[in-house]
Amino acid sequence: MASKCHFTLLCFLCFFIATSVTAQNPTFACDTKSTPTLASYGFCNTSLSFADRAVDLVKRLTLQEKIGFLVNKANAVSRLGIPSYEWWSEALHGVSYVGPGTRFSTLVPGATSFPMPILTAASFNSSLFEAIGRVVSTEARAMYNVGLAGLTFWSPNINIFRDPRWGRGQETPGEDPLLASKYAAGYVKGLQECGDPNRLKVAACCKHYTAYDVDNWKGVERYTFNAIVSQQDLDDTFQPPFKSCVIDGNVASVMCSYNQVNGKPTCADKDLLAGTVRGDWKLNGYIVSDCDSVDVLYNYQHYTKNPEDAAAITIKSGLDLDCGNFLGQHTLAAVQGGKLDETDVDNAITNNFIVQMRLGFFDGDPRNQQYGSLGPKDVCTTDNQELAREAARQGIVLLKNDNNVLPLSAKSLKSVAVIGPNANVTHTMIGNYEGTPCSYITPLQGIGSYVSTVYQAGCTNVGCSGNSLQLDTAKTAASQADVTVLVVGADQSIERESLDRTSLLLPGQQTTLITEVAKVSKGPVILVIMSGGPFDISFAKTSSQIPAIMWIGYPGEKGGGALADVLFGYHNPSGRLPVTWYPESFTSVPMTDMRMRPDSSNGLPGRTYRFYTGTPVYSFGDGLSYTDYKHRLIQAPKTIYMPLEEGHTCSSERCKSVDAFGNHCQNAAFQIQLRFQNSGKMSGAHTVFLFTTPPAVHNAPQKHLLGYERVYLGPGGVGDVTFKLDVCKDLSVVDETGNRKVALGAHTLHVGTLKHSLTLRV
Repeated sequence: MASKCHFTLLCFLCFFIATSVTAQNPTFACDTKSTPTLASYGFCNTSLSFADRAVDLVKRLTLQEKIGFLVNKANAVSRLGIPSYEWWSEALHGVSYVGPGTRFSTLVPGATSFPMPILTAASFNSSLFEAIGRVVSTEARAMYNVGLAGLTFWSPNINIFRDPRWGRGQETPGEDPLLASKYAAGYVKGLQECGDPNRLKVAACCKHYTAYDVDNWKGVERYTFNAIVSQQDLDDTFQPPFKSCVIDGNVASVMCSYNQVNGKPTCADKDLLAGTVRGDWKLNGYIVSDCDSVDVLYNYQHYTKNPEDAAAITIKSGLDLDCGNFLGQHTLAAVQGGKLDETDVDNAITNNFIVQMRLGFFDGDPRNQQYGSLGPKDVCTTDNQELAREAARQGIVLLKNDNNVLPLSAKSLKSVAVIGPNANVTHTMIGNYEGTPCSYITPLQGIGSYVSTVYQAGCTNVGCSGNSLQLDTAKTAASQADVTVLVVGADQSIERESLDRTSLLLPGQQTTLITEVAKVSKGPVILVIMSGGPFDISFAKTSSQIPAIMWIGYPGEKGGGALADVLFGYHNPSGRLPVTWYPESFTSVPMTDMRMRPDSSNGLPGRTYRFYTGTPVYSFGDGLSYTDYKHRLIQAPKTIYMPLEEGHTCSSERCKSVDAFGNHCQNAAFQIQLRFQNSGKMSGAHTVFLFTTPPAVHNAPQKHLLGYERVYLGPGGVGDVTFKLDVCKDLSVVDETGNRKVALGAHTLHVGTLKHSLTLRV
C-alpha cells in the first residue's frame, strides 16, 4: 500500500496529528432530516434493494460526476446530498493513522494497537483472529461516529511470506497457505460481520493481489518487478488466501498490487480481476488499486502507449476504484476517445456504491443506526487493551529452554539485567501501519513489574554499528544480575515497506553484544528476538551460555507486559513459528526468483517448509511449552476407495492421480481422531498440527498443513481433537497446469512424532 509520494507524505503527517480537533459530525449521505427532499430519491429509500438503489443513483449522475467516484477521494455531489468520502483508511492491527481517512485527536487520542499479524498468526488461534477484528471494527465505528474515521479499511495483508528477507512479511500471517487463509477469513469476519449478512460493520480489503512479495531488493523495486510465476505455484501457494478471503470471509474488497505477474500488471489483468476474483470467486464488493498503481503501470512500467489506454484497460479488467488521481484525470478522455464505454464506468461505481450502502452510508445519520451509540468511551477500553496483551502472550514463541531455565521465579531473584537495543522501546513494538496506541508497556517495564531491574541498551539502536556499541556497561550489568534478558532484533529501519533485507544475520554488532554479555553473565541468559522476519541465530541456538531463546515478533502496545508474563510463568508459552527460519546461506538465492519448488540444476533449495530441502535454523511450527504433552491416535482410516464412473480411464489404466472433482469425490469425507494429555505440572494451550506428505507426484509438497486445533489442558488433563477432512479438498495437490488432483497411493499423516499411512485407491 501507499505510493512513493503518498507514503513519504503520510509518514510526515503521521506525527503531525492535530490535537485540537473536537467532535464533529460523521460523513454520510441522504441526510433527509436536514434536506427532506432527499427522501424522494430512490437511492435514499432503504426499503429498496442495494442494487436498485445503486441503479437509481448512477442514472442521476453526469459522466463527469461518475468519474469523481472512481478515486479514493470521492467527489461530493451537493445537488444530491452526497458528501465527499475518503475511501483510504487502514486497520492492519488496529485503527491506523496511515491513510487520509482516519486521524486521532484529543477526543480519541489513540486506539488499541495489537501485535503485528505475523505474531498474532503464531498463536494459530482462529477465534483470536476474529476477536481482534471485532475490537478493531468497534473502535473504527466509534471513531467514525465522531468524524475521525471512515468505514472502508484496506486491511488485511494476506500475501504469502515467501522469502525471509521481505520487508513486509511482518504484516502477513506467514508462509503457509492454509494459515494465511484462516487468518484472512477470520480477521475479515471480525471486521465486517454485524448480524445481517447483507450489511457491513466496516468494509475490509484483502491485499495485495497477487504474487506480491518483493518491495526493494538490491535495487529491484515493486513498481517495475515482473513476477514470473508458474500456474502451479500461483494456484498452489499465492492464490489460496485470496480465494478464502473472498469465498469464506465474504470480504468487501480486494486490492490489486503494483507488480506484474507474467508480464501483465495485476490491475490490468482481466483474467485475474474480472475472471477470477469477480467471476470464479463471486466477489461481493469492489476492486481497488494499490495507491497510484494505475499511474505506475503507465509511467513506470510503460504498459500502455497513452494514459487513456491505461484508464480503459484497468476499468475493463475489473478495477472499480483508483487509489490515486489517475482515473479521475484520464477516464473522460478514454470515454470520449471510444476506448471505454460509459457503461464500464457505471459498472465500476455501482460496485463502490453498493459497498457504501451495505455500510449504511446512504441511510442517513449513522448515530441513529445499529452502531450509533459507539463513541470515544468504546476506544482503548480495559478489555480491548487486555486482549492486545493476551494476543501477544498467545503468539510469543519459546524456541529454546535448556534445563528448564524458564519460567523464572520472581521471588527468588534479586535483580534482572535487561539489555539490548529493543529492551526499552515503545514505537518499535507496534510495527508499521500503526496508529497511536492507548499506552505502552515496554519489555523493561514489563519485567520491572515483577522484579528489580538494571537496564543497559548495549547499542544505541538496532543497527548496532561499532560506534553505537556500549559493551562495557552491558557486561557489567550482566555480571552482577541474577538473570540477564537480552532484547535484540530489528525495527522499521531494518525491515519495512520499500525495504527488503539482504542478510539474515542480526544487524550490526548485535551478535557481538550477545556473545560477549553471555560470557560474563552471572546467571542464565535469556535471548529475546523482536522482529517481523526470521534471523539466522545458529550461534545462540547451539551456545551453552544462552539456555533460552524467545521470538516475540512486534508484540503491540502491551508487548513488554506479555513478554514478562511468559518469562515469569504467568502464561505458559504456546506460540508456534508461522515461518521457516533459514540459514544465512539462503541469501544466495535471488529474491526475485519466484519459484517455490526446488531445482537442483541451479541450486534452488525450494521455499517455505513445504518445499525447502535445506536444514533450517528453526522450522515452521516450532515452539516449546513449560509443560509436556502426549498424544496418540484414536481413529483414522488406513485405506479409502474412490469409486470411479463407468468408463473412467483410470479404471483400466494405472493412474498417478485423478481429478479432485466429479462423482468419485462424493461421500469422500473421513475423520482423524487424536487424544492428548498434558503430562506436565502447568496448565497450557497446545496447538495440534495435522500435516500430510502426499505421494511424490506432480512435484507435490514434501509436507503441507491440513489443519490445526488449539486445545487447553490443565495438569494431567486429557482432551480429544477431531479433524474432519475431505479427500478431494484436503488431500488433493495442484498439478503442473494448475489443476487440482487427488494423488493415488500412500499419504503419510503427521501429528508431532506420530505418523499414520493412509492409502487412496480407485
